[in-house]
Amino acid sequence: MGTIQPKLSEPVSDELALVQAAKGGEVAAFEELVKRYDRNVFRIAQHITQNREDAEDVVQDAFLKAYQNLGQFQGQSKFYTWLVRIAVNEALMKLRRRRPERMVSLDEDVKTEDDSVPREVADWSPNPEQLYTQSELHDILTRTIQGLPPSFRTVFVLRDVEGLSTEEAAEALDLSIPAVKSRLLRARLQLRERLSRYFQKRNVGGDGTQ
Repeated sequence: MGTIQPKLSEPVSDELALVQAAKGGEVAAFEELVKRYDRNVFRIAQHITQNREDAEDVVQDAFLKAYQNLGQFQGQSKFYTWLVRIAVNEALMKLRRRRPERMVSLDEDVKTEDDSVPREVADWSPNPEQLYTQSELHDILTRTIQGLPPSFRTVFVLRDVEGLSTEEAAEALDLSIPAVKSRLLRARLQLRERLSRYFQKRNVGGDGTQ
């Protein structure tokens, strides 16, 4: 079905067994981890870099770096969360090289047009899960996500597209939980505003209902 769901349903114990085997020198175990997560990592990298070739480079570099640094993985979090952190850093480095005049950072807080952000927002509509079920709207959502500032876009992709928890996203991005919640909220508000504009235009051109 067309809903957005992370494809990470395998038990963590299985994941940790693979990591332990890979640490012990079993290349096939690491290859299994690559097979399990390479598509997720590619999607994240493509959302951040907005370039297919750069995203492919990020996937290669992230897995190579993960393999070289397996000894540093303590197993206190999921391997996937640790891997995402490496991939996000690699993707942001790609962006920095491409446009050094505007340093890309997850630490800076990008201001929205309206700086007063409400503490919470009701279920925003249209929401990405509903949109992804309609293939003709897939492109408009993708383009709208790409229009977000990198710091908002990355948090949104990890939470609402890839399905990481707030805690996992915070760990992967080396941010505090409040910072992740704040950026996710701002990303959703910006997306809702942009998508609402799109649907208003569409409705004006259509039968005018809703």
